[in-house]
Amino acid sequence: MNKRLESLDALRGFDMLFIMGLATLVYNLCCLFPNGGESWLAHQMQHVPWHGLAHHDTIFPLFLFIAGMTFPFSLANKREKGIPEKKIWLDVLRRGLMLVFLGLVYQGFFQFKFASLRFPSVLGRIGLAWMFAAMVWLAVRKTSWRIAIAAACLIGYWVLHMFPAPDAPAGADLFSKEGALSIWIDRMVMPGHLLQKGVYDPEGIAGTVPAIATALLGMFTGAFVRLPEERVSGGRKVLWMLGAAVVLLAAGLLWSTVFPINKALWSSSFVLVVGAYSVAMFALFYWLIDVKGWRKWTTFFKVVGMNSITIYLAQRIINFGGIRDFFFGGLAGLFPEKVGNIVLDLGYIAICWLFLYFLYKKKVFLKV
Repeated sequence: MNKRLESLDALRGFDMLFIMGLATLVYNLCCLFPNGGESWLAHQMQHVPWHGLAHHDTIFPLFLFIAGMTFPFSLANKREKGIPEKKIWLDVLRRGLMLVFLGLVYQGFFQFKFASLRFPSVLGRIGLAWMFAAMVWLAVRKTSWRIAIAAACLIGYWVLHMFPAPDAPAGADLFSKEGALSIWIDRMVMPGHLLQKGVYDPEGIAGTVPAIATALLGMFTGAFVRLPEERVSGGRKVLWMLGAAVVLLAAGLLWSTVFPINKALWSSSFVLVVGAYSVAMFALFYWLIDVKGWRKWTTFFKVVGMNSITIYLAQRIINFGGIRDFFFGGLAGLFPEKVGNIVLDLGYIAICWLFLYFLYKKKVFLKV
């Protein structure tokens, strides 16, 4: 089974929409109501301050999970074409390092201010975690060993946090910015190149280790979905994936009692809980699109999902906000401020989507 899964493209597009303006739109819609900015839904559109989980914290790991899911498909396709294993390994290395470089570009590489350039990045985390997970997948053929390696990444990362940072204040929480050993490593290795200079970075070095497990969860899911229909029907795959999501959720919540759910640390409990969300969301999209065949509604999401890295980088490079203001600023000014904000949000999403639709129609896709 090597055909392109429309559900993957649609889910990736759904995920990316939240950083293409949908989260801001939902928040501003909440603000139309009294105290709406403090509502549960409004808080879901923002990262939690430290421990805990909101929907906005699932966007990044879901994208990495999806990147992992695609690998068993692309790997099988390359092997069927007779591409040598050495070339496959080199392609994995090239893609991983290219994502790291694009992450540096996003951070401002071409400003040439290397003394203060932030080294970690979202794309860098994706590139390294996906690359090492893909190397594990290539080097280890037994599923049980792959699972053991994913578990070792999570358990080893937990053990790391049982020891305080050498410079931690007395009584500091082992899972705080001041007390976490993983954050201390970043402060020592790249003190002037972190998101919060000399303090911490949410995409730091040590957090790559549990992120490898996130990518491997995607690869396990992708390999399972590739099983022939005559062996496991689409409907049964959905049920198995939902069952796996329940197990991951239960394990993650149990683990969170000793290792809190924390995106900034990419804690092991976070990996499992968000892994449950990722598997369940894919199961839903897979059932609707690939099992039931309801595809007409997917184009809107596929346009985004098939050029996800393009729009992520483009929002950094192209002044979509200025274009939005040019076309929608006057209209927004005709309404009260809160309604005007919604007009601007819709305009921003529309401008970005039309940009991607143009590329989609021209069959222009950024492939790393």
